[in-house]
Amino acid sequence: MPDLANLIAFSLISLGMVLTPGPNMIYVISRSISQGRKAGLISLGGVGVGFIFYMLCAAFGITGLVMAVPYAYDALRLAGGLYLFYLAWQAVKPGGRSPFQVKDLPQDSNRTLFLMGLMTNLFNPKVAVLYLSLLPQFISLDHGAGVLSQSLVLGSCQIAVSLTVNAMIAMAAGSIAGFLTQRPNWATFQRWLMGTVLCGFAVRMVVEGRKSV
Repeated sequence: MPDLANLIAFSLISLGMVLTPGPNMIYVISRSISQGRKAGLISLGGVGVGFIFYMLCAAFGITGLVMAVPYAYDALRLAGGLYLFYLAWQAVKPGGRSPFQVKDLPQDSNRTLFLMGLMTNLFNPKVAVLYLSLLPQFISLDHGAGVLSQSLVLGSCQIAVSLTVNAMIAMAAGSIAGFLTQRPNWATFQRWLMGTVLCGFAVRMVVEGRKSV
């Protein structure tokens, strides 16, 4: 099992990333607004299966990699930190677009909604980097036999955070869109808050050495 401090820190990063607009959020919101809450939740189901696929691939891959290549952990740490800097900039850069400013989409069947949610997540670079570069930072390497179990626990935590937040957004997408349209300053505040949080985690990740417990 991962340390409680690592689990909490990874959960906060997962929360920050899910609140930073990306392909998954934009697609789920678009479906919720254009086709209703049920369509948004079905689409989110496909996104969830994509998360499970990434989690399993990363868990088994990371387990072998960090045990076989001495500096693999440090390379992943630096790559993850740099990507968090990129996400922070994407959140606060001028001209950022709200995910609630979406276009209408055609009505699709439940099967199509699910598959499109799955494919959106599988081709989402944010998810790939999350599992391949960020998740390893929160694994204690002193317990080599537990790397796989730690990866699975952390991945499950990320999935729970992401699905919970996105489900809440999908259910309230129409109301949130109306609220932000009338109060644009709230959207700006959210972007800067998430950008600051992600930047803080990026600095911590880049300057921190190899974890040990």
